[in-house]
Amino acid sequence: MNEPLAERLRPKHLKDYVSQSHLVGDKGVLTQHIKQGIIPSMIFWGPPGTGKTTLANIIAKESSRPFYALSAINSGVKDVRDVIEKTKQSGGLFTSKNPILFIDEIHRFSKSQQDSLLQAVEKGWITLIGATTENPSFEVISALLSRCQVYVLNAFEKKDLEILLLRAVNDDEFLSKLNIELKETEALIQLSGGDARKLLNIFELVVTSYPQTEKITITNDAVKERVQNNMARYDKTGEQHYDIISAFIKSIRGSDPNAAVYYLARMIEGGEDVKFIARRMLILASEDIGNANPTALVIANSTFQAVSVIGNPESRIILSQCAIYLATSPKSNASYEAINKAQLLVRETGDLPVPLSIRNAPTKLMKELGYGDNYQYAHNYENNFVPHEFMPEDIKNTQLFSPGNNQRENAQREFLRQRWKEKYGY
Repeated sequence: MNEPLAERLRPKHLKDYVSQSHLVGDKGVLTQHIKQGIIPSMIFWGPPGTGKTTLANIIAKESSRPFYALSAINSGVKDVRDVIEKTKQSGGLFTSKNPILFIDEIHRFSKSQQDSLLQAVEKGWITLIGATTENPSFEVISALLSRCQVYVLNAFEKKDLEILLLRAVNDDEFLSKLNIELKETEALIQLSGGDARKLLNIFELVVTSYPQTEKITITNDAVKERVQNNMARYDKTGEQHYDIISAFIKSIRGSDPNAAVYYLARMIEGGEDVKFIARRMLILASEDIGNANPTALVIANSTFQAVSVIGNPESRIILSQCAIYLATSPKSNASYEAINKAQLLVRETGDLPVPLSIRNAPTKLMKELGYGDNYQYAHNYENNFVPHEFMPEDIKNTQLFSPGNNQRENAQREFLRQRWKEKYGY
Protein backbone atom coordinates (compact mmCIF):
# COMPACT_ATOMS: atom_id res chain seq x y z
CA MET A 1 0.00 0.00 0.00
CA ASN A 2 1.61 3.25 -1.17
CA GLU A 3 -0.33 5.65 1.06
CA PRO A 4 1.54 6.21 4.36
CA LEU A 5 -0.05 5.03 7.59
CA ALA A 6 -0.33 8.60 8.90
CA GLU A 7 -2.41 9.52 5.86
CA ARG A 8 -4.57 6.41 6.08
CA LEU A 9 -5.39 7.18 9.71
CA ARG A 10 -6.00 10.88 9.23
CA PRO A 11 -9.34 11.56 10.99
CA LYS A 12 -12.17 12.99 8.92
CA HIS A 13 -14.51 13.99 11.75
CA LEU A 14 -14.02 16.02 14.91
CA LYS A 15 -15.15 13.11 17.10
CA ASP A 16 -12.21 11.06 15.81
CA TYR A 17 -9.63 13.78 16.37
CA VAL A 18 -7.07 12.90 19.05
CA SER A 19 -5.51 15.52 21.37
CA GLN A 20 -5.94 19.33 21.55
CA SER A 21 -8.97 19.01 23.85
CA HIS A 22 -8.65 22.71 24.71
CA LEU A 23 -9.66 23.40 21.11
CA VAL A 24 -11.82 20.46 20.05
CA GLY A 25 -13.27 19.15 23.32
CA ASP A 26 -16.96 19.56 24.12
CA LYS A 27 -16.33 23.10 25.33
CA GLY A 28 -13.41 23.80 23.00
CA VAL A 29 -13.43 27.05 21.06
CA LEU A 30 -13.25 25.35 17.66
CA THR A 31 -16.07 22.99 18.58
CA GLN A 32 -18.20 26.02 19.41
CA HIS A 33 -17.29 27.77 16.16
CA ILE A 34 -18.37 24.73 14.16
CA LYS A 35 -21.64 24.37 16.10
CA GLN A 36 -22.45 28.04 15.58
CA GLY A 37 -21.47 27.92 11.90
CA ILE A 38 -19.28 31.00 12.26
CA ILE A 39 -15.67 30.25 11.36
CA PRO A 40 -13.23 33.17 11.82
CA SER A 41 -9.91 33.42 10.05
CA MET A 42 -7.33 31.74 12.24
CA ILE A 43 -3.74 30.60 12.53
CA PHE A 44 -2.75 27.27 14.02
CA TRP A 45 0.63 27.47 15.75
CA GLY A 46 2.33 24.32 16.95
CA PRO A 47 5.09 21.75 16.38
CA PRO A 48 5.02 19.37 13.41
CA GLY A 49 2.64 16.43 13.57
CA THR A 50 0.08 18.01 15.88
CA GLY A 51 -2.81 17.87 13.42
CA LYS A 52 -2.95 21.40 11.98
CA THR A 53 -3.74 20.31 8.42
CA THR A 54 -6.15 17.64 9.63
CA LEU A 55 -8.00 20.14 11.78
CA ALA A 56 -8.38 22.58 8.89
CA ASN A 57 -9.85 19.82 6.71
CA ILE A 58 -12.28 18.78 9.45
CA ILE A 59 -13.45 22.35 10.02
CA ALA A 60 -14.18 22.75 6.32
CA LYS A 61 -16.03 19.45 6.12
CA GLU A 62 -18.11 19.86 9.27
CA SER A 63 -19.03 23.45 8.43
CA SER A 64 -19.90 22.52 4.81
CA ARG A 65 -17.47 24.94 3.24
CA PRO A 66 -15.44 24.66 0.04
CA PHE A 67 -11.79 23.95 0.86
CA TYR A 68 -8.72 25.21 -0.96
CA ALA A 69 -5.18 24.38 0.15
CA LEU A 70 -1.85 25.95 -0.71
CA SER A 71 1.66 25.34 0.59
CA ALA A 72 3.79 28.41 1.20
CA ILE A 73 6.82 26.42 0.02
CA ASN A 74 5.70 26.17 -3.59
CA SER A 75 2.96 28.80 -3.96
CA GLY A 76 3.26 32.45 -4.89
CA VAL A 77 1.10 35.56 -5.11
CA LYS A 78 -0.40 34.36 -8.41
CA ASP A 79 -1.58 31.11 -6.79
CA VAL A 80 -3.19 33.05 -3.96
CA ARG A 81 -4.96 35.42 -6.34
CA ASP A 82 -6.18 32.55 -8.51
CA VAL A 83 -7.84 30.93 -5.49
CA ILE A 84 -9.32 34.24 -4.35
CA GLU A 85 -10.84 34.85 -7.79
CA LYS A 86 -12.51 31.43 -7.62
CA THR A 87 -13.98 32.16 -4.21
CA LYS A 88 -15.20 35.76 -4.57
CA GLN A 89 -18.72 34.75 -5.51
CA SER A 90 -19.00 32.02 -2.92
CA GLY A 91 -20.59 34.09 -0.16
CA GLY A 92 -19.92 36.56 2.64
CA LEU A 93 -18.15 36.21 5.95
CA PHE A 94 -21.11 34.84 7.88
CA THR A 95 -22.48 32.36 5.34
CA SER A 96 -21.98 28.63 5.53
CA LYS A 97 -20.73 28.68 1.93
CA ASN A 98 -17.77 30.95 2.69
CA PRO A 99 -14.73 29.04 1.36
CA ILE A 100 -11.76 28.16 3.51
CA LEU A 101 -8.28 28.79 2.18
CA PHE A 102 -5.71 26.75 4.08
CA ILE A 103 -2.07 27.82 3.79
CA ASP A 104 0.47 25.43 5.23
CA GLU A 105 3.68 26.95 6.60
CA ILE A 106 2.28 30.45 6.22
CA HIS A 107 5.37 31.83 7.98
CA ARG A 108 7.30 31.15 4.76
CA PHE A 109 5.15 33.62 2.80
CA SER A 110 6.88 36.92 2.11
CA LYS A 111 5.32 40.23 3.14
CA SER A 112 3.93 40.78 -0.38
CA GLN A 113 2.43 37.29 -0.42
CA GLN A 114 0.79 37.89 2.96
CA ASP A 115 -0.41 41.32 1.80
CA SER A 116 -2.21 39.64 -1.09
CA LEU A 117 -4.48 37.90 1.44
CA LEU A 118 -5.59 41.00 3.33
CA GLN A 119 -8.45 42.24 1.15
CA ALA A 120 -9.90 38.76 0.71
CA VAL A 121 -9.94 38.22 4.46
CA GLU A 122 -11.39 41.69 5.13
CA LYS A 123 -14.12 41.34 2.50
CA GLY A 124 -15.02 37.85 3.61
CA TRP A 125 -14.27 36.27 0.25
CA ILE A 126 -12.31 33.63 2.13
CA THR A 127 -11.83 32.37 5.64
CA LEU A 128 -8.10 31.98 6.07
CA ILE A 129 -6.61 29.14 8.09
CA GLY A 130 -2.85 29.31 8.29
CA ALA A 131 -0.54 26.72 9.84
CA THR A 132 2.88 27.50 11.23
CA THR A 133 5.55 25.95 13.41
CA GLU A 134 7.01 29.40 14.12
CA ASN A 135 5.76 32.14 16.42
CA PRO A 136 3.23 34.05 14.28
CA SER A 137 4.00 37.25 16.17
CA PHE A 138 7.37 37.25 14.40
CA GLU A 139 6.52 35.65 11.08
CA VAL A 140 3.03 36.93 10.15
CA ILE A 141 2.55 40.59 9.27
CA SER A 142 0.65 42.54 11.92
CA ALA A 143 -2.16 43.58 9.54
CA LEU A 144 -2.96 39.95 8.77
CA LEU A 145 -2.35 38.73 12.31
CA SER A 146 -4.84 41.27 13.69
CA ARG A 147 -7.54 39.75 11.49
CA CYS A 148 -6.94 36.19 12.67
CA GLN A 149 -7.45 34.26 15.86
CA VAL A 150 -4.29 32.42 16.94
CA TYR A 151 -4.76 28.94 18.38
CA VAL A 152 -1.85 27.00 19.88
CA LEU A 153 -1.60 23.26 19.26
CA ASN A 154 0.52 21.25 21.67
CA ALA A 155 2.78 18.27 21.07
CA PHE A 156 0.87 15.02 21.62
CA GLU A 157 0.96 13.55 25.11
CA LYS A 158 1.83 9.93 25.80
CA LYS A 159 -1.80 8.88 26.19
CA ASP A 160 -2.68 10.46 22.82
CA LEU A 161 0.16 8.67 21.06
CA GLU A 162 -0.85 5.34 22.62
CA ILE A 163 -4.38 5.85 21.30
CA LEU A 164 -2.98 6.37 17.81
CA LEU A 165 -0.89 3.19 18.02
CA LEU A 166 -3.90 1.15 19.08
CA ARG A 167 -5.95 2.72 16.33
CA ALA A 168 -3.26 1.74 13.83
CA VAL A 169 -3.22 -1.87 15.03
CA ASN A 170 -7.00 -2.28 15.22
CA ASP A 171 -8.45 0.02 12.55
CA ASP A 172 -5.97 0.37 9.72
CA GLU A 173 -7.04 -1.58 6.65
CA PHE A 174 -3.58 -3.09 6.20
CA LEU A 175 -2.16 -3.45 9.73
CA SER A 176 -5.36 -4.83 11.25
CA LYS A 177 -4.90 -7.96 9.13
CA LEU A 178 -1.52 -8.67 10.74
CA ASN A 179 -0.81 -10.36 14.07
CA ILE A 180 0.69 -7.40 15.96
CA GLU A 181 1.35 -7.29 19.70
CA LEU A 182 2.19 -3.90 21.20
CA LYS A 183 4.28 -5.24 24.07
CA GLU A 184 6.26 -2.04 24.69
CA THR A 185 5.69 1.46 23.33
CA GLU A 186 8.21 3.64 25.19
CA ALA A 187 10.80 3.68 22.37
CA LEU A 188 8.21 4.55 19.75
CA ILE A 189 6.86 7.39 21.86
CA GLN A 190 10.32 8.66 22.72
CA LEU A 191 11.43 8.69 19.09
CA SER A 192 8.25 10.50 18.02
CA GLY A 193 8.96 13.54 20.17
CA GLY A 194 5.22 14.19 20.44
CA ASP A 195 4.85 14.23 16.64
CA ALA A 196 1.93 11.98 15.69
CA ARG A 197 2.93 11.75 12.04
CA LYS A 198 6.48 10.75 12.98
CA LEU A 199 5.15 8.16 15.42
CA LEU A 200 3.02 6.46 12.78
CA ASN A 201 5.79 6.61 10.18
CA ILE A 202 8.23 4.91 12.58
CA PHE A 203 5.63 2.35 13.61
CA GLU A 204 4.89 1.44 10.01
CA LEU A 205 8.62 1.18 9.26
CA VAL A 206 9.08 -1.24 12.17
CA VAL A 207 6.05 -3.37 11.33
CA THR A 208 6.89 -3.71 7.65
CA SER A 209 10.43 -4.83 8.51
CA TYR A 210 8.99 -8.11 9.80
CA PRO A 211 7.83 -11.02 7.63
CA GLN A 212 4.09 -10.50 7.30
CA THR A 213 3.31 -14.18 7.94
CA GLU A 214 4.53 -14.33 11.54
CA LYS A 215 3.54 -12.70 14.81
CA ILE A 216 4.96 -9.19 15.14
CA THR A 217 5.91 -8.31 18.71
CA ILE A 218 6.76 -4.66 19.21
CA THR A 219 9.34 -4.13 21.95
CA ASN A 220 11.63 -1.23 22.72
CA ASP A 221 14.70 -3.18 21.60
CA ALA A 222 13.02 -4.19 18.35
CA VAL A 223 12.17 -0.58 17.58
CA LYS A 224 15.72 0.62 18.28
CA GLU A 225 17.20 -2.14 16.13
CA ARG A 226 15.03 -1.38 13.14
CA VAL A 227 14.85 2.40 13.12
CA GLN A 228 17.78 3.75 11.18
CA ASN A 229 17.69 7.27 12.58
CA ASN A 230 20.29 9.10 10.51
CA MET A 231 21.14 11.99 12.82
CA ALA A 232 23.31 13.62 10.16
CA ARG A 233 20.17 14.58 8.27
CA TYR A 234 18.50 17.81 9.29
CA ASP A 235 14.89 18.39 8.25
CA LYS A 236 13.96 21.98 8.93
CA THR A 237 10.31 21.24 8.17
CA GLY A 238 9.90 19.02 11.16
CA GLU A 239 11.51 15.61 11.68
CA GLN A 240 14.83 16.83 13.12
CA HIS A 241 14.04 20.52 13.56
CA TYR A 242 13.19 20.46 17.24
CA ASP A 243 15.80 17.88 18.21
CA ILE A 244 18.67 19.89 16.75
CA ILE A 245 17.58 23.30 18.04
CA SER A 246 17.05 21.71 21.46
CA ALA A 247 20.58 20.26 21.39
CA PHE A 248 21.95 23.65 20.30
CA ILE A 249 20.25 25.54 23.12
CA LYS A 250 21.18 22.94 25.74
CA SER A 251 24.80 23.01 24.59
CA ILE A 252 24.97 26.79 25.07
CA ARG A 253 23.17 26.53 28.41
CA GLY A 254 25.69 23.86 29.41
CA SER A 255 28.61 26.16 28.48
CA ASP A 256 29.95 23.91 25.70
CA PRO A 257 30.95 26.11 22.73
CA ASN A 258 32.19 23.12 20.74
CA ALA A 259 28.86 21.31 20.79
CA ALA A 260 27.03 24.62 20.23
CA VAL A 261 29.00 25.36 17.04
CA TYR A 262 28.54 21.77 15.86
CA TYR A 263 24.75 21.93 16.14
CA LEU A 264 24.82 25.41 14.62
CA ALA A 265 26.63 23.93 11.62
CA ARG A 266 24.00 21.19 11.40
CA MET A 267 21.29 23.80 11.11
CA ILE A 268 23.19 25.98 8.67
CA GLU A 269 23.99 23.01 6.41
CA GLY A 270 20.34 22.02 6.55
CA GLY A 271 19.24 25.46 5.34
CA GLU A 272 17.65 26.65 8.59
CA ASP A 273 16.40 30.23 8.67
CA VAL A 274 19.21 32.30 10.24
CA LYS A 275 16.67 34.56 11.93
CA PHE A 276 15.15 31.55 13.68
CA ILE A 277 18.55 30.59 15.09
CA ALA A 278 19.32 34.16 16.16
CA ARG A 279 15.89 34.55 17.77
CA ARG A 280 16.42 31.45 19.89
CA MET A 281 19.79 32.77 21.08
CA LEU A 282 18.14 36.08 21.91
CA ILE A 283 15.68 34.28 24.18
CA LEU A 284 18.45 32.20 25.74
CA ALA A 285 20.53 35.31 26.48
CA SER A 286 17.82 36.45 28.87
CA GLU A 287 16.49 33.10 30.08
CA ASP A 288 19.79 31.32 30.78
CA ILE A 289 22.33 34.13 31.23
CA GLY A 290 20.34 37.16 32.30
CA ASN A 291 22.00 39.49 34.79
CA ALA A 292 24.97 37.19 35.23
CA ASN A 293 26.15 38.95 32.07
CA PRO A 294 23.67 41.58 30.81
CA THR A 295 25.85 42.22 27.75
CA ALA A 296 24.80 38.81 26.44
CA LEU A 297 21.35 40.17 25.63
CA VAL A 298 22.91 43.12 23.80
CA ILE A 299 25.16 40.81 21.77
CA ALA A 300 22.27 38.47 20.94
CA ASN A 301 20.04 41.34 19.88
CA SER A 302 22.82 42.78 17.69
CA THR A 303 23.23 39.32 16.15
CA PHE A 304 19.54 39.12 15.34
CA GLN A 305 19.60 42.56 13.72
CA ALA A 306 22.77 41.76 11.78
CA VAL A 307 21.63 38.45 10.28
CA SER A 308 18.30 40.04 9.37
CA VAL A 309 20.05 42.41 6.97
CA ILE A 310 23.05 40.31 5.90
CA GLY A 311 21.62 36.86 5.21
CA ASN A 312 23.62 33.89 3.98
CA PRO A 313 26.39 32.87 3.74
CA GLU A 314 28.07 35.51 5.91
CA SER A 315 25.50 35.23 8.72
CA ARG A 316 27.11 31.94 9.76
CA ILE A 317 30.13 33.84 11.09
CA ILE A 318 28.01 36.21 13.17
CA LEU A 319 25.92 33.33 14.52
CA SER A 320 29.07 31.42 15.45
CA GLN A 321 30.52 34.40 17.30
CA CYS A 322 27.30 34.88 19.25
CA ALA A 323 26.91 31.17 20.07
CA ILE A 324 30.47 30.99 21.41
CA TYR A 325 30.01 34.19 23.43
CA LEU A 326 26.80 32.90 25.01
CA ALA A 327 28.26 29.46 25.70
CA THR A 328 31.25 30.97 27.49
CA SER A 329 29.21 33.45 29.54
CA PRO A 330 28.31 32.86 33.20
CA LYS A 331 24.81 31.47 33.53
CA SER A 332 21.77 32.44 35.57
CA ASN A 333 18.06 31.76 35.18
CA ALA A 334 17.12 34.04 38.07
CA SER A 335 15.09 36.45 35.91
CA TYR A 336 13.28 33.54 34.27
CA GLU A 337 12.46 31.99 37.63
CA ALA A 338 11.36 35.35 39.05
CA ILE A 339 8.76 36.03 36.35
CA ASN A 340 7.51 32.43 36.59
CA LYS A 341 6.97 32.84 40.34
CA ALA A 342 5.38 36.25 39.87
CA GLN A 343 2.89 35.02 37.26
CA LEU A 344 1.98 32.03 39.42
CA LEU A 345 1.42 34.38 42.37
CA VAL A 346 -0.82 36.62 40.26
CA ARG A 347 -2.90 33.64 39.15
CA GLU A 348 -3.26 32.49 42.76
CA THR A 349 -4.01 35.88 44.34
CA GLY A 350 -5.84 37.72 41.55
CA ASP A 351 -6.06 41.50 41.25
CA LEU A 352 -4.80 42.61 44.63
CA PRO A 353 -5.22 46.34 45.31
CA VAL A 354 -2.17 48.50 44.65
CA PRO A 355 -1.12 50.40 47.81
CA LEU A 356 -2.69 53.88 47.84
CA SER A 357 0.68 55.53 48.35
CA ILE A 358 1.98 54.45 44.94
CA ARG A 359 -1.20 54.88 42.92
CA ASN A 360 -1.32 57.51 40.18
CA ALA A 361 -3.38 60.59 41.09
CA PRO A 362 -4.08 62.56 37.90
CA THR A 363 -7.45 63.95 39.06
CA LYS A 364 -8.63 65.99 42.06
CA LEU A 365 -11.00 63.24 43.16
CA MET A 366 -8.21 60.68 43.22
CA LYS A 367 -6.10 62.99 45.37
CA GLU A 368 -9.03 63.47 47.74
CA LEU A 369 -9.36 59.70 48.00
CA GLY A 370 -5.76 59.47 49.17
CA TYR A 371 -4.12 58.30 45.95
CA GLY A 372 -0.39 59.03 46.22
CA ASP A 373 -0.53 60.06 49.90
CA ASN A 374 2.63 59.37 51.87
CA TYR A 375 4.58 58.38 48.77
CA GLN A 376 8.29 58.68 49.53
CA TYR A 377 10.32 59.87 46.53
CA ALA A 378 13.49 57.74 46.62
CA HIS A 379 15.74 60.46 45.20
CA ASN A 380 15.05 62.68 48.21
CA TYR A 381 16.80 60.21 50.51
CA GLU A 382 20.34 59.07 51.10
CA ASN A 383 21.61 56.64 48.45
CA ASN A 384 18.40 57.33 46.51
CA PHE A 385 16.56 54.80 48.61
CA VAL A 386 13.85 54.65 51.26
CA PRO A 387 12.27 51.39 52.54
CA HIS A 388 8.78 52.10 51.19
CA GLU A 389 6.15 49.36 50.86
CA PHE A 390 5.45 48.67 47.18
CA MET A 391 3.79 45.25 47.31
CA PRO A 392 0.06 44.78 47.94
CA GLU A 393 -0.69 44.28 51.64
CA ASP A 394 -1.67 40.60 51.28
CA ILE A 395 1.67 39.57 49.77
CA LYS A 396 4.13 42.02 51.31
CA ASN A 397 7.59 40.62 52.07
CA THR A 398 7.19 38.01 49.29
CA GLN A 399 10.53 37.25 47.63
CA LEU A 400 10.22 36.50 43.90
CA PHE A 401 13.73 37.33 42.71
CA SER A 402 16.57 35.20 44.02
CA PRO A 403 19.97 36.24 42.57
CA GLY A 404 22.14 33.53 41.10
CA ASN A 405 25.56 32.57 42.44
CA ASN A 406 27.82 34.56 40.14
CA GLN A 407 29.87 37.73 40.39
CA ARG A 408 27.27 40.16 39.11
CA GLU A 409 24.28 38.68 40.89
CA ASN A 410 26.20 38.26 44.13
CA ALA A 411 26.71 42.01 43.92
CA GLN A 412 22.97 42.43 43.33
CA ARG A 413 22.26 40.28 46.38
CA GLU A 414 24.55 42.41 48.52
CA PHE A 415 22.91 45.60 47.20
CA LEU A 416 19.45 44.29 48.08
CA ARG A 417 20.61 43.06 51.49
CA GLN A 418 21.97 46.50 52.33
CA ARG A 419 18.79 48.23 51.19
CA TRP A 420 16.08 45.89 52.44
CA LYS A 421 17.84 44.28 55.43
CA GLU A 422 15.78 41.22 56.41
CA LYS A 423 12.59 42.14 54.55
CA TYR A 424 13.05 39.84 51.55
CA GLY A 425 15.47 37.35 53.05
CA TYR A 426 18.52 38.39 51.06
